[in-house]
Amino acid sequence: MFILKLILRNVFRHRLRSLLTVVGVAIAILAFGMLRTLTGLWEEGMKHASPIRLVTRNATSLIFPLPIAYLERIRQLPGVTRVAHGVWFGGIYIDEKNFFASYAVEPRNYLALYPEMVVPPPQRDAFFRERKGCMVGASLANRFGWKLGDPIVLRGTIYPGDWEFILQAIYRGKDKTVDERGFIFHWDYFNEKLRMTAPEQADQTGFFMVGVSRPEVAATVSETIDRSFKNSLAETITETEETFHLNFLAMTEAILIVIEIVSYVVIAIIMVVAANTMAMTARERTAEYATLKTIGFGPGHIAGIICGESIAIALLGGAIGIVLTFPAAQMIETALSDYFPFFSVTPKTLIYEALASLGIGVAAAVLPTWRGATIRIAEGLRRVG
Repeated sequence: MFILKLILRNVFRHRLRSLLTVVGVAIAILAFGMLRTLTGLWEEGMKHASPIRLVTRNATSLIFPLPIAYLERIRQLPGVTRVAHGVWFGGIYIDEKNFFASYAVEPRNYLALYPEMVVPPPQRDAFFRERKGCMVGASLANRFGWKLGDPIVLRGTIYPGDWEFILQAIYRGKDKTVDERGFIFHWDYFNEKLRMTAPEQADQTGFFMVGVSRPEVAATVSETIDRSFKNSLAETITETEETFHLNFLAMTEAILIVIEIVSYVVIAIIMVVAANTMAMTARERTAEYATLKTIGFGPGHIAGIICGESIAIALLGGAIGIVLTFPAAQMIETALSDYFPFFSVTPKTLIYEALASLGIGVAAAVLPTWRGATIRIAEGLRRVG
């Protein structure tokens, strides 16, 4: 108990120095937590992927199309309950900075495969009826102030020209993990226009979304689909939705690695700062440690005092950083709602932040603890400053 009281007194002996160190640790832990949360967003889609949804695409690359004629053959395979097809459109609204995900899909089966996209029945029926109709996420509609019935024109990038749509439905996610920034329209309308402007690109699709009866048959159905189109002009590769997200994530792996490296660099920098602070503190108290040894304190007690003070300062700063993580995440979610569907702090991130705080305290105390515990009494009493 005496050692604990001594540690607490030492923590606040130099208040300004301790305050600055605590603030530095808090900022570093906050930055570390935000960067870890950012990298976690890339992986979030995998956690919510459905085990009964498969994605069939061109075996060469996702950018190569598949014949729409594959649709009926896939639909008739054992274990398949529903099939939808779609194309990544890549349109731009007014200006390049207004980019968002846009797809041409077969709407009835697509929405049946994605029950997490909640659409009011009247709006859904209106979307099904209107050939030029489109459906957008609530976040995207709020971003541009779109209302039901508004005309929307997208400028095609992959498929040039101006594409006219009428907003018929706005969907919301069943929970906050569902992306509400999508733009979805009819594949039939898309294909009809291609037949007039680029007939060589018509009657093709970018992917098939395949629903299976239960997760246990996913592997068998995938193998059957790919075997059905073996040695054709457009061979396929069929993956679970989770695997598809993993492959897509691999394309941005370099970005994730850089962000993770930066997060660890932040922690390393504050470790150096904290270590310098503790070294300065230990040097100033060399005579005190020698005096404690003369009255019976052993090296272990001295080590506990120094290391305890360092860990206490680091944990205090870490606790403040962890508490600030929540309002900071809320602010970022509000500011970047156009780019991220949600920005929430996970328990895993909080554990990482706590461990980083403890690591800072321990690492910063290593050298000062060793010097304080091993100093000779005579040498310590001779030392001034």
